[in-house]
Amino acid sequence: MSLADLLRRIVGASHVLTGRAAEPFCTGYRFGAGSALAVVRPATLSEYWQVLQACTDADAVVICQAANTGLTGGSTPHGSYDRPVVLINTMRLKGIFLIDDNRQAVCLPAATLYELENRLQPLGREPHSVIGSSCIGASVVGGVCNNSGGALVRRGPAYTEMAVFARRNETGGLELVNHLGIDLGDTPEQILDNLQHGRFGNISRQGKGHDHDYCRHVRQIDADTPARFNADPARHHDASGSAGRVAVFAVRLDTFPADTDTAVFYIGSNSTAALTELRRDMLGSFAHLPVSGEYIHRDAFDLAEQYGKDLYYFIKYAGTRHLPKLFAAKAFADRLLPPHSSDRILQALSRLLPAHLPPLLRRYRNDYEHHLIIKTAGAGTAETRTYLQQYFADPHTGAFAECSPQEAQAAMLHRFAVASAAVRYRAVHHRDIADIVALDIALRRNDRDWFERLPPELDAQIARKLYYGHFFCHVFHQDYLVKQGKDCTAIEHAMLQLLDRRGARYPAEHNVGHLYRADPELADFYRRLDPTNSFNPGIGQTAKNKTWN
Repeated sequence: MSLADLLRRIVGASHVLTGRAAEPFCTGYRFGAGSALAVVRPATLSEYWQVLQACTDADAVVICQAANTGLTGGSTPHGSYDRPVVLINTMRLKGIFLIDDNRQAVCLPAATLYELENRLQPLGREPHSVIGSSCIGASVVGGVCNNSGGALVRRGPAYTEMAVFARRNETGGLELVNHLGIDLGDTPEQILDNLQHGRFGNISRQGKGHDHDYCRHVRQIDADTPARFNADPARHHDASGSAGRVAVFAVRLDTFPADTDTAVFYIGSNSTAALTELRRDMLGSFAHLPVSGEYIHRDAFDLAEQYGKDLYYFIKYAGTRHLPKLFAAKAFADRLLPPHSSDRILQALSRLLPAHLPPLLRRYRNDYEHHLIIKTAGAGTAETRTYLQQYFADPHTGAFAECSPQEAQAAMLHRFAVASAAVRYRAVHHRDIADIVALDIALRRNDRDWFERLPPELDAQIARKLYYGHFFCHVFHQDYLVKQGKDCTAIEHAMLQLLDRRGARYPAEHNVGHLYRADPELADFYRRLDPTNSFNPGIGQTAKNKTWN
């Protein structure tokens, strides 16, 4: 019996996809595309285990995928492999179990941040991340595996030391590891059936459910290293940072009391030095850390205003829970229509929509090059308000405003629209734009000169530059829309050399995928997890063959 036929017997023929039906799963959300022998969609953890066993027996490569919302192609095939490739999409494996008086959550592979947030909201609690990727259907497990950082200053990257996962050992055999700290039985079949149905035995504290040290770590403003980055060995443990090098069945994470008495302050300045001192003051001396601090450059503001308007309106009036369906419908249309058609149609329709940004944001856009959105909570609100009143008493430094609820929502939605605006611009102007070079970087915590100034020879090859990011963590997203006819790979290499000289690390909060080269310590972590190089081989530009050579 062929491997494809065996997979059909395990999960049913309708859930083994090949050919054109497999293409949406084999194409990255923003980058990367490849092919697979089959895409398999198991409905239970037991089926998932059986699929892994079949792939192990056939010595096939396994790529595990959840929501496929990554930006670096880390959950899709890429190029050629020395063995057949099976992509396992886990989005039928739903399940969230709240334990320890709701202070922790056990999440199965298809549990999304949005679903977890909704479960916790009536209980006065929230998950690790509540901004950004939660809006596009990203999974909890995916966030843990990819060291996703998120926008929340006090929590750092998604991290846990408690998980259930499968791996291939040194002899090539498949083994199930239960480090969840929950008694689920002895055999894989018992463990996975009990896990699927939430039949939990004795629950103990196996390890940490989040990075307890990050709120202290980020305050060290004179440290010569970044606050967080993908290759940091301090945040690699089993599933955490594994980037698909093991097959994860569940993670156990801490939840957090929801912030109350929140406020949003909008800041504008034409001086990067002024924002540097503000960051150092708030991290170094404030009694209460802010909830978040999002940076947007004026050019990114402009691009998002024009090319992110329809997404802004969709989220505002339809809510975020429908976004995954929107992206799925768009992907379906892209397979039927000529290239770039769906984006060009949506952009044409967006021009019919009324202006969407409130006067406050427009005024600050006209007056200031650099924009900062700071969210505070509790006693931190009064502390921040008093500080900003004193700091911006000199109008040459800049200005601030405390947002109304409507202005706060607009500022946050506008910030969220920036990344998708670059993709839209590329599609609409595909004759002028070769591609996007998207960098995700972490600057040193003591770096005062954080705003990039490119050499003229590089700058001349870029049509548009977008700078935005998580300011207090010194994590920035830098997207470059490269002019048609220019060499994107050469430009990216030149950019990375500049970042190396600045002491930056990259990627900061996403999987290395097939865009970035894994640092030696990260590659070693992958080898320890996956000694036969059978799970997601090649990510981090590592070897793809079975012997890691």
